[in-house]
Amino acid sequence: MPTQFAGRTGRTPSLTGRRVLITGAARGIGAALAERLHARGARVALAGLERDALAEVAARCGDAPWRACDVADREQVEAAVAGAVDALGGLDVVVANAGVAAQMPVIGGDPSVMEHTVRVNVLGTYHTLRAAGPHIAHRRGYALTVASLAAAVHLPLLGAYSASKAAAEALGNTMRAELRPYGARAGVAYFAELDTDMTHRGFGTRAAATLMGSRSAIAAVSRVTPLEVGIDALERGIAWRSARIVAPWWVAGVLPVRMLAQPVVDRVVQRRLRDALEIARDETVPLTTAQPGADRR
Repeated sequence: MPTQFAGRTGRTPSLTGRRVLITGAARGIGAALAERLHARGARVALAGLERDALAEVAARCGDAPWRACDVADREQVEAAVAGAVDALGGLDVVVANAGVAAQMPVIGGDPSVMEHTVRVNVLGTYHTLRAAGPHIAHRRGYALTVASLAAAVHLPLLGAYSASKAAAEALGNTMRAELRPYGARAGVAYFAELDTDMTHRGFGTRAAATLMGSRSAIAAVSRVTPLEVGIDALERGIAWRSARIVAPWWVAGVLPVRMLAQPVVDRVVQRRLRDALEIARDETVPLTTAQPGADRR
């Protein structure tokens, strides 16, 4: 099964004419990916929560079809997939990209952070893959789950996000096996911190600043990577229907040794962790994308 961090030879397959549905497409990774794939000749359909932003992205993608959609709502996802299939005349690629994050200490943190994160990142991914699956179950089909390095190596304050992305990774891996009899493929994308609104909102807290201000490996791991690096990787991975997509490059080396990396991370974050936890328990921070019914903020 092709892997993004495996060496590639030969000409990259064309994206011209591929019919692609992207969730979480109003901004960040989803919006940038939609514009890149459109520029490469793909036909894209967009889904997301923010209507005005979606309409703007769609306009930049040749008036692409779009639909407001809460991925945590199964019926809305089914309607978004059906609309994309109808508008594009079928589906070749689905990108389960929609996601949220907020810091949450396991002890003393706000339980609603966990609840909303699981609804979007886990159930939203499941609803998307489930609804799109029958339409991409053909020899050109491809399902991509956008996970995170947080699925493999887990940091303090990010228990809800890490747990949800580990679950999303599991769904993506399961999808790979279940699509194989039909000739379709599935992949999982693993990113360290890319330069998006989500990253700035998620790490722009007093607790995160306290934790990452320490002279430790966490500061290096959390260094923000230009968004274009991630979009380049996604473009190549979708073209090749890769099993794994990584950005930046060094993430490829962490994944196979995740069980060795975790104890190192656990140790190096200790210097200011107690102070960061105390701050986080009292700090009110928003979800990176406002969610329906999330009136806690």
